[in-house]
Amino acid sequence: MLVRAFIPAHITAFFFPRFHENPMKAGSFGAGVNLNRGTNVIVSIEEGMENHIHVAFNGKPVKRRAARISYGVAEEIIPEGFRGDVEVWQYFDFPNGHGFGNSAGGALGTALALAYSFKNRTLLQAAQVAHAHEVINGGGLGDVIAQLHGGIEMRIKAGAPGIGVVDSIFFDDYRVLAVPLGRLSTREILKGDVIEKIEFEGRRALDMLLNSPTPENMMRLARDFAEKTGLLDGELLEIARELDRVLRLPSSMVMLGRSIFALLRPDEVQSAVGVLDDLSIENYSICEIYNEKPKVGRWTG
Repeated sequence: MLVRAFIPAHITAFFFPRFHENPMKAGSFGAGVNLNRGTNVIVSIEEGMENHIHVAFNGKPVKRRAARISYGVAEEIIPEGFRGDVEVWQYFDFPNGHGFGNSAGGALGTALALAYSFKNRTLLQAAQVAHAHEVINGGGLGDVIAQLHGGIEMRIKAGAPGIGVVDSIFFDDYRVLAVPLGRLSTREILKGDVIEKIEFEGRRALDMLLNSPTPENMMRLARDFAEKTGLLDGELLEIARELDRVLRLPSSMVMLGRSIFALLRPDEVQSAVGVLDDLSIENYSICEIYNEKPKVGRWTG
């Protein structure tokens, strides 16, 4: 049987972390947006004599050390007495490590597809397994709960799905420009000196967004957060400023990745593409906002 799950890519606009020894209570506050591109996970299960788990990224098998989160999720959800081959194929629309929630997408997609296959977890319970392994292995803090919610979201209480609280921001006709430019280590950033600035500026941004919960305010606060923490600098800042010349709203940095994003009105798409062409940037996506829960079900190919 083949089961497929789709998990939206998630962009964090601004955030601040909440660390806790219990991974269910660890998470992040902040705001972000989910995209109609992201991670597709296909699970194949065949009963046999021995229990084997295989994980592949974009068609290439990966060993445990490169996919410890997905292996951990699979081992927890697969029933203890099951014998057979479980293959987990993860396909990413965005490059890994660039800030689009691939780690969480792979974890959540694996959890949902396996829970659907074995009928041994609810959607919420499966999402909690994904969140726990994300936190324990340093993959991320708030992407799973955001991806489970969809839309333009605010994380107003930290924690796993079912513990953390997410609210929605209403929006009209926006597209999302996503420009992946390079990798950035979430783990290294959260261990660095910048964490104090992230805490202060993130709290301030969330308070201000709660007072005026609009997509427009989120983008202005995101840019302010990115510059005041010093995370948006160099080439990224130059690109953001070039985009600003043709957009109504400021562009900003994807947290945490060397990537840029912006909210575009339909009549701004061509102008934004023109700027990227002038900068010789070829790798970008114009996405819709994904305003639903992740999808999971049988797949016939």
